[in-house]
Amino acid sequence: MEIEQYIWGMTPEGEAIVLYTMRNASGAELRLCNYGAAIVGLTLPDRAGHLDDVVLGYKRYDGYIGDPALCGKIAGRCAGRIAWGRMEIDGSEYRLDTNDCGSHRYGGTHGFGTRVWEGRVETNRVVMSLLSEEGDQGYPGTLGVEVVFDFDDEQTLEITYLARTDRTTVVDLTHRLYLNLAGEASGDVLDHELQLAASRFVATDDRQIPTGVLTATAGTPLDFTTYRRLREGVGSDYDLLRMLRGYDHTFVIDNWQPHILGVAGSLRDPKSGRCVEILTSQPCLTLYTGNRLAGGCPETKSGGRYADHAGVALECGGYPDAVNRPEFPSTRLAPGDLYCEKTVYRFGTY
Repeated sequence: MEIEQYIWGMTPEGEAIVLYTMRNASGAELRLCNYGAAIVGLTLPDRAGHLDDVVLGYKRYDGYIGDPALCGKIAGRCAGRIAWGRMEIDGSEYRLDTNDCGSHRYGGTHGFGTRVWEGRVETNRVVMSLLSEEGDQGYPGTLGVEVVFDFDDEQTLEITYLARTDRTTVVDLTHRLYLNLAGEASGDVLDHELQLAASRFVATDDRQIPTGVLTATAGTPLDFTTYRRLREGVGSDYDLLRMLRGYDHTFVIDNWQPHILGVAGSLRDPKSGRCVEILTSQPCLTLYTGNRLAGGCPETKSGGRYADHAGVALECGGYPDAVNRPEFPSTRLAPGDLYCEKTVYRFGTY
Protein backbone atom coordinates (compact mmCIF):
# COMPACT_ATOMS: atom_id res chain seq x y z
CA MET A 1 0.00 0.00 0.00
CA GLU A 2 1.32 3.40 -1.03
CA ILE A 3 0.21 6.42 1.03
CA GLU A 4 0.82 10.02 0.01
CA GLN A 5 -0.06 13.15 1.95
CA TYR A 6 0.10 16.86 1.23
CA ILE A 7 -1.47 20.09 2.38
CA TRP A 8 -4.60 20.65 0.31
CA GLY A 9 -5.46 24.07 1.75
CA MET A 10 -6.00 26.09 4.91
CA THR A 11 -9.07 26.85 7.01
CA PRO A 12 -9.99 30.51 7.61
CA GLU A 13 -8.39 30.04 11.05
CA GLY A 14 -5.09 28.98 9.47
CA GLU A 15 -5.28 25.24 10.17
CA ALA A 16 -3.86 22.90 7.54
CA ILE A 17 -6.28 20.71 5.59
CA VAL A 18 -4.36 17.58 4.64
CA LEU A 19 -5.25 15.19 1.82
CA TYR A 20 -4.21 11.53 2.14
CA THR A 21 -4.14 9.18 -0.84
CA MET A 22 -4.01 5.42 -0.24
CA ARG A 23 -3.17 3.53 -3.46
CA ASN A 24 -3.28 -0.27 -3.71
CA ALA A 25 -1.45 -2.64 -6.05
CA SER A 26 -4.16 -2.49 -8.73
CA GLY A 27 -4.18 1.32 -8.86
CA ALA A 28 -7.43 1.80 -6.92
CA GLU A 29 -7.27 4.87 -4.67
CA LEU A 30 -8.90 5.99 -1.43
CA ARG A 31 -8.60 9.70 -0.65
CA LEU A 32 -9.16 11.10 2.83
CA CYS A 33 -9.18 14.59 4.29
CA ASN A 34 -8.60 15.59 7.90
CA TYR A 35 -11.38 18.18 7.74
CA GLY A 36 -14.33 16.23 9.11
CA ALA A 37 -12.31 12.99 8.85
CA ALA A 38 -13.86 12.88 5.39
CA ILE A 39 -13.69 10.31 2.63
CA VAL A 40 -13.30 12.55 -0.42
CA GLY A 41 -12.62 10.02 -3.17
CA LEU A 42 -12.61 6.31 -3.99
CA THR A 43 -11.48 5.25 -7.46
CA LEU A 44 -12.40 1.69 -8.39
CA PRO A 45 -12.54 -0.45 -11.58
CA ASP A 46 -15.83 -1.44 -13.20
CA ARG A 47 -16.48 -4.85 -14.80
CA ALA A 48 -14.43 -3.77 -17.85
CA GLY A 49 -11.54 -2.49 -15.72
CA HIS A 50 -12.34 1.20 -16.25
CA LEU A 51 -11.58 3.35 -13.20
CA ASP A 52 -14.12 5.83 -11.80
CA ASP A 53 -14.49 7.77 -8.58
CA VAL A 54 -17.58 6.28 -6.90
CA VAL A 55 -18.07 8.68 -3.96
CA LEU A 56 -19.57 12.14 -4.12
CA GLY A 57 -17.32 15.04 -3.24
CA TYR A 58 -16.15 18.54 -4.06
CA LYS A 59 -13.58 20.04 -6.40
CA ARG A 60 -11.85 22.22 -3.81
CA TYR A 61 -10.91 21.73 -0.18
CA ASP A 62 -13.05 24.68 0.94
CA GLY A 63 -16.15 22.96 -0.42
CA TYR A 64 -16.01 20.75 2.67
CA ILE A 65 -16.20 23.74 5.02
CA GLY A 66 -19.82 24.33 5.93
CA ASP A 67 -21.35 22.02 3.31
CA PRO A 68 -24.94 21.12 4.29
CA ALA A 69 -24.75 17.59 2.88
CA LEU A 70 -21.85 16.50 5.17
CA CYS A 71 -20.46 14.85 2.07
CA GLY A 72 -18.17 11.96 3.04
CA LYS A 73 -17.75 13.29 6.59
CA ILE A 74 -17.97 11.72 10.00
CA ALA A 75 -21.09 12.40 12.08
CA GLY A 76 -20.81 12.65 15.87
CA ARG A 77 -20.62 12.87 18.87
CA CYS A 78 -24.04 11.25 18.29
CA ALA A 79 -25.08 10.80 14.66
CA GLY A 80 -28.67 9.69 15.24
CA ARG A 81 -31.45 12.06 16.22
CA ILE A 82 -31.96 12.98 19.86
CA ALA A 83 -35.53 14.19 20.23
CA TRP A 84 -35.79 17.93 20.94
CA GLY A 85 -32.09 17.95 21.89
CA ARG A 86 -32.87 16.69 25.39
CA MET A 87 -31.50 13.71 27.28
CA GLU A 88 -31.07 12.52 30.84
CA ILE A 89 -27.97 10.72 32.10
CA ASP A 90 -27.49 9.61 35.71
CA GLY A 91 -30.30 11.87 36.90
CA SER A 92 -29.03 15.03 35.18
CA GLU A 93 -30.78 16.59 32.19
CA TYR A 94 -28.74 17.90 29.28
CA ARG A 95 -29.84 20.19 26.49
CA LEU A 96 -27.95 19.78 23.26
CA ASP A 97 -27.56 22.01 20.24
CA THR A 98 -30.63 21.62 18.01
CA ASN A 99 -30.15 21.64 14.26
CA ASP A 100 -32.88 19.42 12.79
CA CYS A 101 -36.49 20.62 13.15
CA GLY A 102 -35.93 21.28 16.83
CA SER A 103 -33.99 18.07 17.44
CA HIS A 104 -30.30 17.22 17.62
CA ARG A 105 -28.71 15.26 14.77
CA TYR A 106 -25.20 14.47 13.49
CA GLY A 107 -23.71 15.90 16.68
CA GLY A 108 -25.20 19.38 16.27
CA THR A 109 -24.39 22.47 14.25
CA HIS A 110 -20.69 22.12 15.05
CA GLY A 111 -20.46 18.34 15.14
CA PHE A 112 -17.37 16.28 14.40
CA GLY A 113 -17.80 16.77 10.65
CA THR A 114 -16.95 20.46 11.05
CA ARG A 115 -13.62 19.93 12.85
CA VAL A 116 -10.01 19.66 11.75
CA TRP A 117 -8.75 16.26 12.95
CA GLU A 118 -5.19 15.26 13.74
CA GLY A 119 -4.07 12.79 11.08
CA ARG A 120 -1.17 10.38 10.94
CA VAL A 121 0.04 7.49 8.81
CA GLU A 122 0.69 4.18 10.57
CA THR A 123 2.38 1.83 8.08
CA ASN A 124 -0.53 0.86 5.80
CA ARG A 125 -3.34 2.83 7.43
CA VAL A 126 -4.43 6.37 8.19
CA VAL A 127 -5.54 7.29 11.70
CA MET A 128 -7.40 10.48 12.62
CA SER A 129 -7.97 11.68 16.19
CA LEU A 130 -10.00 14.37 17.90
CA LEU A 131 -10.55 15.62 21.46
CA SER A 132 -14.10 16.77 22.22
CA GLU A 133 -14.17 18.86 25.40
CA GLU A 134 -16.71 18.76 28.23
CA GLY A 135 -19.81 20.70 27.18
CA ASP A 136 -19.13 20.38 23.45
CA GLN A 137 -22.56 20.92 21.80
CA GLY A 138 -24.02 20.35 25.28
CA TYR A 139 -22.62 16.85 25.87
CA PRO A 140 -21.17 15.79 29.23
CA GLY A 141 -17.63 14.46 29.44
CA THR A 142 -14.39 14.99 27.58
CA LEU A 143 -14.27 12.46 24.76
CA GLY A 144 -11.16 11.24 22.94
CA VAL A 145 -11.91 9.77 19.50
CA GLU A 146 -9.88 7.90 16.89
CA VAL A 147 -10.96 6.76 13.44
CA VAL A 148 -8.81 4.17 11.67
CA PHE A 149 -8.99 3.77 7.87
CA ASP A 150 -7.70 0.58 6.24
CA PHE A 151 -7.78 -0.09 2.49
CA ASP A 152 -6.36 -3.22 0.89
CA ASP A 153 -5.57 -4.83 -2.46
CA GLU A 154 -8.98 -6.55 -2.51
CA GLN A 155 -10.73 -3.12 -2.63
CA THR A 156 -11.96 -3.43 0.97
CA LEU A 157 -12.40 -0.26 3.01
CA GLU A 158 -12.53 -0.80 6.77
CA ILE A 159 -13.40 1.99 9.19
CA THR A 160 -12.87 1.48 12.93
CA TYR A 161 -14.27 3.96 15.45
CA LEU A 162 -12.72 4.21 18.92
CA ALA A 163 -13.65 6.51 21.83
CA ARG A 164 -13.11 6.94 25.57
CA THR A 165 -14.70 9.38 28.00
CA ASP A 166 -14.04 10.68 31.52
CA ARG A 167 -17.76 11.02 32.26
CA THR A 168 -20.81 9.08 31.11
CA THR A 169 -21.93 10.45 27.76
CA VAL A 170 -23.53 9.39 24.46
CA VAL A 171 -21.51 8.22 21.45
CA ASP A 172 -22.74 7.05 18.03
CA LEU A 173 -20.30 7.54 15.15
CA THR A 174 -20.79 6.95 11.43
CA HIS A 175 -19.84 8.40 8.04
CA ARG A 176 -22.19 10.04 5.57
CA LEU A 177 -20.54 8.41 2.57
CA TYR A 178 -22.53 9.04 -0.62
CA LEU A 179 -21.98 6.26 -3.16
CA ASN A 180 -22.68 6.25 -6.89
CA LEU A 181 -21.26 2.99 -8.18
CA ALA A 182 -21.59 4.14 -11.80
CA GLY A 183 -19.28 7.10 -11.06
CA GLU A 184 -19.88 10.30 -9.13
CA ALA A 185 -20.73 12.29 -12.27
CA SER A 186 -22.97 9.67 -13.89
CA GLY A 187 -26.41 10.94 -12.85
CA ASP A 188 -28.81 9.53 -10.29
CA VAL A 189 -28.56 6.27 -8.37
CA LEU A 190 -32.23 5.29 -8.64
CA ASP A 191 -31.46 2.23 -10.79
CA HIS A 192 -28.98 0.92 -8.21
CA GLU A 193 -30.23 -2.28 -6.59
CA LEU A 194 -30.19 -2.68 -2.82
CA GLN A 195 -30.54 -5.67 -0.54
CA LEU A 196 -30.63 -5.31 3.26
CA ALA A 197 -30.39 -7.89 6.02
CA ALA A 198 -33.25 -6.06 7.72
CA SER A 199 -36.88 -7.10 8.05
CA ARG A 200 -37.87 -4.18 10.35
CA PHE A 201 -37.42 -0.42 10.39
CA VAL A 202 -37.68 2.24 13.08
CA ALA A 203 -41.10 3.88 12.91
CA THR A 204 -41.13 7.68 13.36
CA ASP A 205 -43.51 10.58 13.49
CA ASP A 206 -43.63 13.24 10.79
CA ARG A 207 -40.57 14.95 12.35
CA GLN A 208 -38.67 11.65 12.06
CA ILE A 209 -38.55 11.17 15.81
CA PRO A 210 -38.80 7.46 16.75
CA THR A 211 -42.07 6.30 18.25
CA GLY A 212 -40.43 3.25 19.84
CA VAL A 213 -42.17 0.88 17.43
CA LEU A 214 -40.24 -1.40 15.07
CA THR A 215 -42.34 -2.00 11.93
CA ALA A 216 -42.08 -4.99 9.59
CA THR A 217 -40.94 -4.12 6.07
CA ALA A 218 -42.76 -7.03 4.41
CA GLY A 219 -45.18 -5.90 1.72
CA THR A 220 -43.98 -2.27 1.81
CA PRO A 221 -41.62 -0.12 -0.30
CA LEU A 222 -39.13 -0.54 2.58
CA ASP A 223 -38.76 -4.27 1.98
CA PHE A 224 -35.19 -4.76 0.74
CA THR A 225 -34.83 -8.34 1.96
CA THR A 226 -34.28 -9.19 -1.71
CA TYR A 227 -32.68 -6.89 -4.29
CA ARG A 228 -34.90 -4.08 -5.52
CA ARG A 229 -34.25 -0.84 -7.37
CA LEU A 230 -34.24 2.33 -5.31
CA ARG A 231 -36.50 3.93 -7.91
CA GLU A 232 -39.39 1.64 -6.99
CA GLY A 233 -40.03 3.30 -3.63
CA VAL A 234 -39.10 6.93 -4.25
CA GLY A 235 -42.30 8.96 -4.53
CA SER A 236 -44.43 6.39 -2.73
CA ASP A 237 -46.99 7.60 -0.21
CA TYR A 238 -45.84 5.02 2.30
CA ASP A 239 -44.25 6.15 5.58
CA LEU A 240 -43.12 9.68 4.68
CA LEU A 241 -41.44 8.66 1.41
CA ARG A 242 -43.19 11.32 -0.63
CA MET A 243 -42.71 14.04 1.99
CA LEU A 244 -39.01 13.17 2.32
CA ARG A 245 -38.62 12.94 -1.50
CA GLY A 246 -37.15 9.48 -1.10
CA TYR A 247 -35.65 7.23 1.54
CA ASP A 248 -34.36 8.57 4.85
CA HIS A 249 -35.18 5.58 7.04
CA THR A 250 -33.37 3.57 9.70
CA PHE A 251 -33.44 -0.22 9.36
CA VAL A 252 -32.80 -2.72 12.15
CA ILE A 253 -30.22 -5.32 11.15
CA ASP A 254 -31.50 -8.88 11.61
CA ASN A 255 -29.62 -11.16 14.03
CA TRP A 256 -27.43 -8.33 15.29
CA GLN A 257 -25.09 -9.14 18.16
CA PRO A 258 -23.11 -6.45 20.02
CA HIS A 259 -19.49 -6.04 18.86
CA ILE A 260 -19.84 -8.84 16.28
CA LEU A 261 -19.26 -7.98 12.61
CA GLY A 262 -22.26 -9.03 10.54
CA VAL A 263 -23.63 -8.46 7.04
CA ALA A 264 -25.87 -5.39 6.80
CA GLY A 265 -26.57 -5.42 3.07
CA SER A 266 -25.34 -5.10 -0.49
CA LEU A 267 -25.61 -2.46 -3.20
CA ARG A 268 -25.00 -3.03 -6.91
CA ASP A 269 -25.13 -1.07 -10.14
CA PRO A 270 -26.22 -3.07 -13.21
CA LYS A 271 -24.68 -0.54 -15.62
CA SER A 272 -21.08 -0.59 -14.36
CA GLY A 273 -21.15 -4.00 -12.68
CA ARG A 274 -19.71 -2.51 -9.49
CA CYS A 275 -21.05 -3.77 -6.19
CA VAL A 276 -20.36 -3.42 -2.48
CA GLU A 277 -21.15 -5.63 0.49
CA ILE A 278 -21.45 -3.81 3.82
CA LEU A 279 -20.62 -5.41 7.15
CA THR A 280 -20.90 -3.70 10.52
CA SER A 281 -20.87 -4.22 14.27
CA GLN A 282 -23.64 -1.63 14.61
CA PRO A 283 -27.34 -2.53 15.08
CA CYS A 284 -28.85 -0.24 12.45
CA LEU A 285 -28.40 1.06 8.92
CA THR A 286 -29.88 4.36 7.75
CA LEU A 287 -30.70 4.56 4.04
CA TYR A 288 -30.63 8.07 2.58
CA THR A 289 -31.10 8.57 -1.16
CA GLY A 290 -29.67 12.09 -1.38
CA ASN A 291 -33.14 13.62 -1.50
CA ARG A 292 -32.01 17.22 -0.99
CA LEU A 293 -28.60 17.41 -2.63
CA ALA A 294 -29.68 19.89 -5.30
CA GLY A 295 -29.08 23.57 -4.75
CA GLY A 296 -26.96 23.50 -1.62
CA CYS A 297 -23.74 21.69 -2.54
CA PRO A 298 -20.50 23.37 -3.65
CA GLU A 299 -18.89 22.68 -7.03
CA THR A 300 -18.36 18.96 -7.50
CA LYS A 301 -15.18 17.10 -8.40
CA SER A 302 -16.39 16.88 -11.98
CA GLY A 303 -17.09 20.62 -12.16
CA GLY A 304 -20.87 20.62 -11.88
CA ARG A 305 -23.54 20.51 -9.20
CA TYR A 306 -25.16 17.44 -7.77
CA ALA A 307 -28.85 16.89 -8.35
CA ASP A 308 -31.17 15.12 -5.96
CA HIS A 309 -30.50 11.36 -5.80
CA ALA A 310 -26.96 11.74 -7.20
CA GLY A 311 -25.71 9.42 -4.45
CA VAL A 312 -26.96 7.04 -1.80
CA ALA A 313 -25.70 6.94 1.79
CA LEU A 314 -25.80 3.71 3.80
CA GLU A 315 -24.94 4.82 7.33
CA CYS A 316 -24.27 2.13 9.92
CA GLY A 317 -24.90 3.26 13.49
CA GLY A 318 -26.99 2.99 16.62
CA TYR A 319 -30.73 3.42 17.09
CA PRO A 320 -31.90 7.04 16.80
CA ASP A 321 -32.93 8.65 20.11
CA ALA A 322 -31.62 5.59 21.95
CA VAL A 323 -30.61 7.70 24.96
CA ASN A 324 -34.31 8.47 25.52
CA ARG A 325 -35.57 4.99 24.60
CA PRO A 326 -34.65 2.32 27.17
CA GLU A 327 -36.15 -0.32 24.86
CA PHE A 328 -33.40 0.41 22.30
CA PRO A 329 -29.77 -0.77 22.67
CA SER A 330 -27.87 1.89 24.60
CA THR A 331 -25.55 4.46 23.00
CA ARG A 332 -24.12 5.50 26.38
CA LEU A 333 -20.40 5.29 27.09
CA ALA A 334 -19.11 5.21 30.68
CA PRO A 335 -15.64 6.05 31.99
CA GLY A 336 -13.33 3.05 31.74
CA ASP A 337 -15.24 1.57 28.81
CA LEU A 338 -14.05 1.58 25.20
CA TYR A 339 -16.37 2.50 22.35
CA CYS A 340 -15.25 0.28 19.48
CA GLU A 341 -17.37 -0.15 16.35
CA LYS A 342 -16.45 -1.13 12.82
CA THR A 343 -17.93 -0.84 9.33
CA VAL A 344 -16.49 -2.65 6.33
CA TYR A 345 -17.18 -1.99 2.63
CA ARG A 346 -16.15 -4.87 0.34
CA PHE A 347 -16.14 -3.48 -3.18
CA GLY A 348 -16.03 -5.63 -6.30
CA THR A 349 -17.78 -6.41 -9.58
CA TYR A 350 -20.36 -8.93 -10.70
